[in-house]
Amino acid sequence: MLSYRHSYHAGNFADVLKHLVQVAVLDHLRLKDKPFLVHDTHGGAGLFAVDDAHMQKTGEYRDGIGRLWERRFEAPLINRYLNVVAGFSRPGALSHYPGSPAISAALLRDQDRLQITELHSTDFELLEARFGGDRRIRLARQDALAGIKALLPPVHKRGLVLIDPSYELGGDEAATLEAVEEGLRRFNTGCFAIWYPVLERRRADRFAQRLMALAPKHLRAELCVLRDGGARGMTGSGMVVLNPPWTLGEQLQTALPILHRTLDQGGGTQRLILSQ
Repeated sequence: MLSYRHSYHAGNFADVLKHLVQVAVLDHLRLKDKPFLVHDTHGGAGLFAVDDAHMQKTGEYRDGIGRLWERRFEAPLINRYLNVVAGFSRPGALSHYPGSPAISAALLRDQDRLQITELHSTDFELLEARFGGDRRIRLARQDALAGIKALLPPVHKRGLVLIDPSYELGGDEAATLEAVEEGLRRFNTGCFAIWYPVLERRRADRFAQRLMALAPKHLRAELCVLRDGGARGMTGSGMVVLNPPWTLGEQLQTALPILHRTLDQGGGTQRLILSQ
């Protein structure tokens, strides 16, 4: 999808859930000294200025990170996520919102590695400008499946594969399933975190169930801010995590209800499904 720009949606409620999970997984990987790899299939621009015309045009961040900003919650994971986001802004103001590559780069240690694939020419140039001089980071201008085939398996046996397409093309769900299956064949010890939108309930459930069926250990976290069928467009989003850290379910059990109360825009729901 060469026209899609995440800059219009940066910091919205879907980003909050996605990046909350990302921070939790990376913090778990950091508990051991052994190196790990992060493979990001849809890098985007990496970092977004809140006063940019794209973010201001939609204003979606106001009902996402904007509702959480400069607050503290009874959920350590939410506070940790907010601290990571705050590291990209000037003190006292939300000036920038980090995309997944910036979050990963901020949490990498010297021994860890980050691989980013991105097909959009403008966003790839922005990634090169921001991360091109970092020896820990490898950039590739190619689509997600090609990147998984070319760059996996990694040297390191630990890591996170983050997959978050726009799902604006009819074949994106099938392509995502293929990419996850290929990734698991190549890197079966890795944690795979896949984002999906909730546009139509039965379709979202069917897709999430097909993803969870790919690995015996899995987790599904979903946050909807609008009532199913009550609005056009995306009413919520979810994350399916395959081979999740054992700590993630407990963290989300605390964080999800708080996120729902804070971000709900009318009739939304939240749920957490763990493998038995």
